[in-house]
Amino acid sequence: MTLDRSKICLLNGNTLKIIAAVAMLLDHIGYLFFPKIMIFRIIGRIAFPIFAFMIAEGCRYTKSKVKYFLTMTVLGLLIQLVYYFYSKKATFTVIITFSISILLIYGLQSVKAIILDSKSKLFEKLLVVELFAMSVVAVYVLNQIVSIEYGFYGCLLPVAASLLHKPANISDSIFEKLDKIPVHVAVMGVCLALMSVQRGWVQPYSLLSLPLLLLYSGKRGKTNMKYFFYIFYPAHLAVLEGIRMLLESGK
Repeated sequence: MTLDRSKICLLNGNTLKIIAAVAMLLDHIGYLFFPKIMIFRIIGRIAFPIFAFMIAEGCRYTKSKVKYFLTMTVLGLLIQLVYYFYSKKATFTVIITFSISILLIYGLQSVKAIILDSKSKLFEKLLVVELFAMSVVAVYVLNQIVSIEYGFYGCLLPVAASLLHKPANISDSIFEKLDKIPVHVAVMGVCLALMSVQRGWVQPYSLLSLPLLLLYSGKRGKTNMKYFFYIFYPAHLAVLEGIRMLLESGK
């Protein structure tokens, strides 16, 4: 008897992003105002993996790859300026992490398309594989030079989620059988486990995001909430920082 996933996959993309946004908000509230109450930080660990998975989905379904990348990068740079102004820390925020991920995913898409194209020559296939490997190494080196939120494995997490996505306009490939949500969640889970080992005791709680992702229906949701999530990240940081400054000025 096969499992009918349509009966249990109740969470669309919007719902998952809302869950991640609430978790992120609680995480930052705990970080700023209740540092000794660890439940805030534990709940917050599910936010990054969910957003990372949805970044992979966004790269898959976007109608304009350039616009998607530029939107994320410009937003990341603007937030970076504000973040540095307030914190004086040179760490690149998670939006920059995802911008790097998007570039890697686009590179991976090109690798799969060329490898599976029967018209591609062997040297072309070897060349794209080599170029993609070099880009991954470059991201690793970059993480050794500058501080990027969630580090090297954080940059790779959305890439892992997209690893077995079936390339567009390609049929009769191994990806036909492997392009399933449980498979994508499992592959991402391996990368998430590796990242968790390196980031302290609280990070393994990020694995709690995996059961939620297994309930993903593969659908975006009826309402286009893309710009809400673009706005929510900097807006909630600004509000929380403002509250923190008001509380400190009142002491």
